[in-house]
Amino acid sequence: MSEFKVSDNPGFDDLVALMAKLRSDDGCPWDRKQTMQTIRDYFLEEVHEALETIDNKDWDGLKEELGDVVFEAVFLGQIAKDEGHFNIHDSIRTVYEKLVRRHPHVFGEQKVTLAEEVPGLWEKVKEQERKDAPKPKESALDGIPPSLPPLLQALRVSERAVNLGFEWEDLDGVLEKLDEEVEEFKEAVREKQDIEKIEEEVGDMLFTMVNVARKLDVKAHNSLQRTITKFRRRFAAMEKTLKTQEVEMTNCSLDQLEEIWQEVKRIERQ
Repeated sequence: MSEFKVSDNPGFDDLVALMAKLRSDDGCPWDRKQTMQTIRDYFLEEVHEALETIDNKDWDGLKEELGDVVFEAVFLGQIAKDEGHFNIHDSIRTVYEKLVRRHPHVFGEQKVTLAEEVPGLWEKVKEQERKDAPKPKESALDGIPPSLPPLLQALRVSERAVNLGFEWEDLDGVLEKLDEEVEEFKEAVREKQDIEKIEEEVGDMLFTMVNVARKLDVKAHNSLQRTITKFRRRFAAMEKTLKTQEVEMTNCSLDQLEEIWQEVKRIERQ
C-alpha cells in the first residue's frame, strides 16, 4: 500500500483511502475494533440526522450530514473489504449498473411520458431481477426491509402489491375497508378480547389508514410526524404558560389543562 497523505482537495477515493488508513494497523484502535453491527447503529443515526435537516430546510446542516452518511457507507465498505466480502467500489458499480438497467426508458428503447408510468416499469424490471437472482425471492414483497419504520414499511408493501394489480378500485373502496376495520376494533374492545386481538385490530386500522393516505397521495408517516411535531410544539407552549403561572401540571385538573391547550391553539392560529 502506498503511503497515505492527507488531501487538500479530497474526493471520494480520498475518503476511501482515509478510511483504509484508519482501519490499518497503524491507524485508529477504535476504528479497527468496529464491526458491521456496531456501525449499523451509527449509520441509522446519521440517516435520521440527515432527514431532520431536510425537514428543517437546513441546507448547511444537510451538506454536513450527507457527508456523514457517505462516511458511514464507506466505513461499512471498508469492513466488508477487510472481511473479504467486497469493497465500496463494488457497491458503486452494482448500483450504477442497476440504475441503468432500471431506466430502459432513458437508456433503452422503452418510452414513457408520465412520471406515474415509471413505478410500473420499475416493478417489471425488478420482477425480472428477482427471477434471475442466484437465490430467487419467494414473494414479490421480499426485499422490503422489516427494519423500516412500520408506517413506511406498510406503504412500501402496499405500493409493491398495487404495482402487481392488488388494489381497491377507488377511494370509496378503501374508506369502506377503514370503516370495517374500525368496527372490528370497537367490537374487540367492547367484548374485552385479549390484548393480542386488540393489537391486531389496531394494526389493521393503521395499515388501512396508510392506504387511505396513499390513495390521496399523502404519506402517512409524514402526516404522523407533522402531527407529533405540532403536538410537541403546543405541549411546550402549555408548559411555558404553566411555568409563568408558577403552577405544576400535575396539580391541574383535566379541565384546566384543556382550557390552556385550547388557548395555545387559538394563539397559534392567529
